[in-house]
Amino acid sequence: MENHDAAALLEQAAQLDAGDPLARYRGLFIGTDTALSYLDGNSLGRPLKRTQRDISTFIGEGWGGWLIRGWDEEWLDLPQTIGDQLGRAVLGAAPGQTVIADSTTVVLYKLIRAALATVSDPARTEIVLDTDNFPTDRYLVEGIAREEGLTLRWIEADPASGVTVEQVRHATGPATAVVLLSHVAYRSGFLADLPGITEVAHSAGALVVWDLCHSAGSVELDLDGANVDFAAGCTYKYLNGGPGSPAFAYVNRRHLSGLKQPIWGWMGRKDAFEMAAGYEPAPGIRSFLSGTPAIFGMLAMRGTLDLIEEAGMAAIREKSLKLTAFAVQLFEAWLEPAGVELASPRDPELRGSHITLDHPAFRNVTAALWEQDVIPDFRAPHGIRVGLSPLSTSFAELFRGMAAIRDQLRR
Repeated sequence: MENHDAAALLEQAAQLDAGDPLARYRGLFIGTDTALSYLDGNSLGRPLKRTQRDISTFIGEGWGGWLIRGWDEEWLDLPQTIGDQLGRAVLGAAPGQTVIADSTTVVLYKLIRAALATVSDPARTEIVLDTDNFPTDRYLVEGIAREEGLTLRWIEADPASGVTVEQVRHATGPATAVVLLSHVAYRSGFLADLPGITEVAHSAGALVVWDLCHSAGSVELDLDGANVDFAAGCTYKYLNGGPGSPAFAYVNRRHLSGLKQPIWGWMGRKDAFEMAAGYEPAPGIRSFLSGTPAIFGMLAMRGTLDLIEEAGMAAIREKSLKLTAFAVQLFEAWLEPAGVELASPRDPELRGSHITLDHPAFRNVTAALWEQDVIPDFRAPHGIRVGLSPLSTSFAELFRGMAAIRDQLRR
């Protein structure tokens, strides 16, 4: 019976791949023609073949040809031009509100401090965040609260789901200055109600900073439409920017004129190359820059942004839903009977593009799987995250990976 079920599931994977309108993009990524099963695109996306060519061309013709002239030819404007493309293709943001810069940690620090600087009511002394947010978010806010003498109001988040509108409604009030939350929970993959939470926070008189690391490139976003204040995210997951590629910052247009970011650097100054005394911020989103842009780290994401604009985020989200639904189906067939727990929402509409599975043996299972070229992501204490990148992950690849988890668990 089990072999029959496996054969039926394999046939289902083949049918899903055959009917996948995004299947043609898989071959554009390096390594997809091998038997390796990569289930960790929510940590680090695969590189595009185009990226290999683009970087080679950049070294030979850009860096090697332009030399220092490259800054005048193109490089100085890349944080904003790529930021605008990211805003258009992924974030639902009009031009002039998104910039590529720094790391996610640094960008979040800047945004939180900038948000606090706009709060004029001295009674607003609280920052709201949740107990299961990504560690860097929590550490940053703890440090800022200590520096500024602020109070932290913690939302107790279920690690298998996430923060709800009602929890935010209960946690916010006249003392709330800023709310910091992740759109997609890094552990469970829970998809928060971004428009609803933003509205509730605003009704309490608070500003919201959203962490979009696990949603940018996998979930449809409309930051302008949701009236979001500030947002940050990384570019090395679903945007395929590569290890350590720079982060992005979104600042709603209504906040730009009074933006006070805390790390003053020469690239954020008006007329940077005048080398003038004193700091006068550049107009608009460029004032959010501090140091010299990481040009190498911006090259790779351009190819993915082009693909996203071609494919459309609606189609990407549709495939993401199908991938996670198939992953849950395989879990129910093979892993749930073996005592594995699903630590993610059952409702596909409440998930991002990964699911988390829990079992006490998963630390050792993951180590063994990596040796077999099956690469999920382990998260302590005993979770495996199955991360699915709609542009590069096939249903057959997912089938192979889940079958390997099943087989390794039996050993």
